[in-house]
Amino acid sequence: MKITLFGATGGTGGQMIQQACEAGHEVTAVVRDAARLTRSHPRLTVVQADVIDPTAIAPAIAGSDAVVSVLGPREVRVPTTVRSDAVTSMVTAMHAEGVRRLIVVTAGGIVTEGDGPLMRLVLKPVLGTILKHSFADMRRTEDVVHASGLEWTIVRPPRLTDGPRTASYRSATDRNVRGGIRISRADLADCILQCLVQQGPLHAAVSVAN
Repeated sequence: MKITLFGATGGTGGQMIQQACEAGHEVTAVVRDAARLTRSHPRLTVVQADVIDPTAIAPAIAGSDAVVSVLGPREVRVPTTVRSDAVTSMVTAMHAEGVRRLIVVTAGGIVTEGDGPLMRLVLKPVLGTILKHSFADMRRTEDVVHASGLEWTIVRPPRLTDGPRTASYRSATDRNVRGGIRISRADLADCILQCLVQQGPLHAAVSVAN
């Protein structure tokens, strides 16, 4: 499978590169600054481009089987449109190049379906206040994905850690994993790859937690 990856310089992006390439997939990593990407692999191609410009990223998307975005802002407590602007650009480029499959990572914090009372009534409101700007951008991102007309899957993890890949995480569709408060970036990457290989679920959000 040929995968175009956005957000490759982050922790989850690094795991995506490693796991996808080791599984035999070809990865094209689109980055703003190629010097920040320290990983290398014979199946990895690095393209430097402005993700907000659909014409700039279109060549990297052309011929791909899927586009994956694990993009996020460096600072989560200030106003941002990084995710939503980037996904809008990706959708435009995907339509131009005839690529249909899209996976976008947001966060379980922006929804409460499936959560227990403590999480729903106490913890999530506090988290939503602290991360209101980042969460607002994630909601806009999901709106763009929903309206894209593509074959999309949204993946919503809780707090990310640098733990190992276990492949024993829990998942739920269109609701949060009850009691799920963390997942390793390695297991998040594993979940994304499983969604690609299994070609679904389509037009749904997958929550995942250790």
